[in-house]
Amino acid sequence: MSVPRLVVAAPSSGSGKTTVATGLMAAFAARGLAVSPHKVGPDYIDPGYHALATGRVGRNLDAYLCGPELVAPLFLHGALGCDLAVVEGVMGLYDGAAGQGELASTAHVAKLLGAPVVLVVDASSQSRSVAALVHGFASWDPEVRVGGVILNKVGSDRHEALLREALESAGVPVLGVLRRAAPVATPSRHLGLVPVAERRGAAVEAVSAMAALVAEGCDLAALEALARSAGAVPGGSAPWTPGFPPTHPSRPTEKAPTRARPTEEFLGAGPTAPSEARPADTAPGAPAPVVALAGGPAFSFSYAEHAELLTAAGAEVVTFDPLRDEQLPDGTAGLVVGGGFPEVYAGELSANEPLRKAIGELARSGAPVAAECAGLLYLCRALDGQPMCGVLDATARMTERLTLGYRDAVAVGDSVLAPAGTRMRGHEFHRTVVEPGAGAAPAWGLTAPARRVEGFVQQGVHASYLHTHWASEPGVARRFVERCRTS
Repeated sequence: MSVPRLVVAAPSSGSGKTTVATGLMAAFAARGLAVSPHKVGPDYIDPGYHALATGRVGRNLDAYLCGPELVAPLFLHGALGCDLAVVEGVMGLYDGAAGQGELASTAHVAKLLGAPVVLVVDASSQSRSVAALVHGFASWDPEVRVGGVILNKVGSDRHEALLREALESAGVPVLGVLRRAAPVATPSRHLGLVPVAERRGAAVEAVSAMAALVAEGCDLAALEALARSAGAVPGGSAPWTPGFPPTHPSRPTEKAPTRARPTEEFLGAGPTAPSEARPADTAPGAPAPVVALAGGPAFSFSYAEHAELLTAAGAEVVTFDPLRDEQLPDGTAGLVVGGGFPEVYAGELSANEPLRKAIGELARSGAPVAAECAGLLYLCRALDGQPMCGVLDATARMTERLTLGYRDAVAVGDSVLAPAGTRMRGHEFHRTVVEPGAGAAPAWGLTAPARRVEGFVQQGVHASYLHTHWASEPGVARRFVERCRTS
């Protein structure tokens, strides 16, 4: 398949990738193009701004969480029916998972997609040196095609002239020049930008300002032509589908390996557990179990594919807002509470006592409950001294320490998400601590970067700090929905 596409990258974080990528998405959409928005890496926040810019769901492309073999299929799934795709990179162009070479870097994803790269350079403190910088990034990896540069934070006409003169020798065309502009700034806090769900009106204005800045300062025709110069996506990939039975290029299905005992798995002595995904065996006419999905400002972190997988497995996914709704959706048979910022809304979440009680009763009934990071905090007895749902015999509090990074994990025991021995990759990103950090039955054994257990499994509850991408192991959604039917 061929989809016109661009990857927006930079030499480092803070260069203006989000401004340029979001502005490009909105500017192309304003021209009547159906734009598919994507983000390299595990970031949940930028895709919210992308969604505002395009009117489509922002999707992540993470070669660590999902494996390199799923990057192109997931991209094509998101880009179905679109005229053009814009992919925002992560960190610097060549920065990948720690100690893993290029794995999960923007450059890696660009190569997996066969996409040209537009390099966004913060030119605020340089002139002629910009040519050396751009030349270095363009020539470092011959498989990465840097098709143009956008100069950001340019101070004056004189400054622009110096930059353009220097870049004539670098052999990379200048496709845009953006001046310093306060209106496009977006507020940040301890984990990055403030999510769209918390500032929707202001976010709409910021996205509009980004679109105007990019439309005025960039050669949109040249950028579109660059996107259209990309050929077919490499490898003959077909779009990923959440339907069953799934195909996973890295997991042969003819001979599933024998699952080792949980302790052996955690110690690395046994093989990985096979995926349990297969067609759902649902009686004709059987009602779809309702899976309540937490949303709203406090729980805005969720990969779109999770809801799609749950729906494909036979569930009716209903979103609710724990800040506003006092009861779970009618007929709730299972609950998914993803990431977000419950610490910012601890008082409001605590004040919603009817919902806290309803969630406690659901968990005590044995119904499936999956909670990640913010969801873990919400299920604790208290968060920063404020009463929470009391499902877990643990307390949570904010700290100054940032816990951040990819993790390799194995399910220590059976749970509503996975059988013991299932290997998955995840990501931690938080400034909180839960005490104790693991229950009598932990959720995961982490094997990298350090060996430890974390999280809680009790009755139907699976609660952990680990963010996972279920597309990497579709059996997670199927297993969860099956438990919703039988619990």
